[in-house]
Amino acid sequence: QVQLVESGGGSVQPGGSLRLSCAASGSISSRTFMAWSRQAPGKQRELVASITGGGIIYVQDSVKGRFIISRDNAANTVHLQMNSLKPEDTAVYYCYLDIGVAQRYWGQGIQVTVSS
Repeated sequence: QVQLVESGGGSVQPGGSLRLSCAASGSISSRTFMAWSRQAPGKQRELVASITGGGIIYVQDSVKGRFIISRDNAANTVHLQMNSLKPEDTAVYYCYLDIGVAQRYWGQGIQVTVSS
């Protein structure tokens, strides 16, 4: 069974930084697709950034130049470095991974609040 545990969320002032981490355990490999999504109050969940096993990266336009996704295959961990945070980045952030085309596993979610 795959489990994902997120860490690193919290509250920060506009312009600040946070680094989210998601540690995966179970039957995964370095080829596993991993990603971060977020859901703000009253809004649909949206993809923020993703990284394939081969290192191909996608970053949503609204966070491009501010957020960086990376992975540590040896530790089965994906990170999201968030810089220059804005109030509109406030959301619950979820990591997930795909094994093949039919299995998707989600983390429990972690709150990020950007407020002065």
